Amino acid sequence: MSSSLSLTVALPILIPLLSGALSVAGWRSLRVQRGVALLGTAALLVASILLLHATWQADFLVMEMGNWPAPFGIVLVSDLLGAIMVLLTGITGFATAVYSLSTINERYSRFGYYPLMHLLLAGVNGAFLTGDIFNLYVWFEVMLVASFALLILGGERAQMEGAIKYVTLNLVSSAMFLSAIGLLYGLVGTLNMADIAVKLGEVEDTGLVTVISMLFLVAFGIKAAAFPFFFWLPASYHTPQVAVSALFAGLLTKVGVYSLFRVFTLVFSAAEPLTHTLLLWTAGLTMLTGVLGAAAQFEFRRILSFHIISQIGYMLMGLALAPLSALALVGGIFYIMHHIIVKANLFLISGLVFCLRGSYDLKQLGGLYREKPLLAMLFLIPALSLAGLPPLSGFFAKYIVIRAGVETESWWLVGTALVVGLLTLYSMIKIWAEVFWKAQPEDVDLTPPQTGSLVPLYLTIAGLAALTVCVGLFAQPVFELAERAAEQLLNPSLYIDAVLGGRA
Repeated sequence: MSSSLSLTVALPILIPLLSGALSVAGWRSLRVQRGVALLGTAALLVASILLLHATWQADFLVMEMGNWPAPFGIVLVSDLLGAIMVLLTGITGFATAVYSLSTINERYSRFGYYPLMHLLLAGVNGAFLTGDIFNLYVWFEVMLVASFALLILGGERAQMEGAIKYVTLNLVSSAMFLSAIGLLYGLVGTLNMADIAVKLGEVEDTGLVTVISMLFLVAFGIKAAAFPFFFWLPASYHTPQVAVSALFAGLLTKVGVYSLFRVFTLVFSAAEPLTHTLLLWTAGLTMLTGVLGAAAQFEFRRILSFHIISQIGYMLMGLALAPLSALALVGGIFYIMHHIIVKANLFLISGLVFCLRGSYDLKQLGGLYREKPLLAMLFLIPALSLAGLPPLSGFFAKYIVIRAGVETESWWLVGTALVVGLLTLYSMIKIWAEVFWKAQPEDVDLTPPQTGSLVPLYLTIAGLAALTVCVGLFAQPVFELAERAAEQLLNPSLYIDAVLGGRA
């Protein structure tokens, strides 16, 4: 591989790390930190587009760190799934940086908001691109440190309570992850994921392999906020600054989902009876518990937080049905692409509502449709997309996953997915009715917070809404991208050959 292509793989990690260092250097100037954030995330977005294009052309890009060949050295690997996730990270990071221009003041910038944001983006991209299982753990810990610091930024009581719940369960996940890596290394003597996949096929002790796979399933299930390990998410995601909530909502749980997709298509087989059964039940129960939790809430961001959980269930449904239907895996990948954009946008909209009214409590809000009709329409686009109404991106994402469920005759899971879709629509209608349609309660005296210009907020929300519409209107190219990514996952020998280069 040429050095320029190798650099393309590394840029999505190097750019946010460099941006973070420059933010630290410009610590005393809010203007410098904002400028670095805009330029850094814009450069990351461009680099992620270039990476996806190069990966589409070459199928796989592999960078051997220090010129040590795999499996002896650490490698960065970009296949289409990894490149897609990096592009979505670039989009979310840039949108958050623009949104932060008006919502992150000097106080929060002095607490380290911008360096931590860049560090989080570096950790997320590192997890998407690493080809080494231990380095996946390292990048998870980088994300954990950055996300915990962002959660407690400002030091308010609710933030501290949410952060303690968040970090406690995630530390349990990390301990299980590290234990699984140790057992795996003791069994096969390698940490390179492609090499692990080769050597696991030669292991006779299938019982131990099953135990290790269950440890990975639980560890990544916690990171993904899957049932029954989801309760840390709605306890924490509504507490920080809304730009942080949006960044978390778009990216953090998807790293857990990505890890499940990667490990259970490359290293372990999702077709194993125990794994397959657990993934099926996890998918259905994650959908159901998340949407029921959302239906009971009347706080804007808590509703959205519970819906993150329910939507994770659709993604896991795609992975669970993958051994029976390639279409299911296509649907899972399509769903990830749709959800990251829509969910980040909904959190950003909740922040704009807070800037206008000074509350996230639906019962205290109202009348925004008459005062801000543009905002009302911009809310409807991601809200209806999340519920799965045509011709928006969510309709096609749900249609593909549910069609795969019908083809595999997984009737209870299909029924659950359809019911959850209706309940999701109910939650979105509830937000619309309470925030936008009903009159503002006369007995409520709210004081909106002091913010900068609302133009960056509207631009960010409108841009993400337009992207949601485009994914729906041009679903065929997106489907073809997801289909090709799924083909790579379903043929792990392609990944192994690209990484090991005939050394397997």
